[in-house]
Amino acid sequence: MDDSTTTGDFADLLEANRRYAATADVAGFDGIARAGVAMVTCMDSRIDPLAMLGLSHGDAKILRTPGGHVTPDTVVGCVLGVHLLGVQRIMVVPHTRCAMASGTDEEILDRVRQASGLEPEGFVPGADPDQLGRLRADLQLLREHPLLAGRATVAGFLYDVDSGLLTEVA
Repeated sequence: MDDSTTTGDFADLLEANRRYAATADVAGFDGIARAGVAMVTCMDSRIDPLAMLGLSHGDAKILRTPGGHVTPDTVVGCVLGVHLLGVQRIMVVPHTRCAMASGTDEEILDRVRQASGLEPEGFVPGADPDQLGRLRADLQLLREHPLLAGRATVAGFLYDVDSGLLTEVA
């Protein structure tokens, strides 16, 4: 596929963006998290991070990863959020019925092999069937990080994709 011809594949999204931009009130924001919140959550499309907390545009920093796991990039985002962008509270929010909690890395890699017909060499998905254990480890990593410890409140929650409710777990 010629990269210069991909715009047609996104025409519906570009048209929706033009409609959004015509009425969106996005000018003038400074990038500070107005509610002082950063959230690490899953990339799952059933999660609407701002809406589920009653927040809106400009209120929070949202960092999304498969499984809502804390990765090196999310640590960077949290550190920058705390020191430069007004973040005072960090939420880590995995969710129910998550594919990344449904098996081990090897099981997820088997699914990738079957779907692609390729060997995913060097690819580490970060799956963990002990979802709550992983959440506690992620929270410990953030709470003990020298650039975050004592500078932000860190808590873990489980989002129920069927009810829309958050439960604090750690």
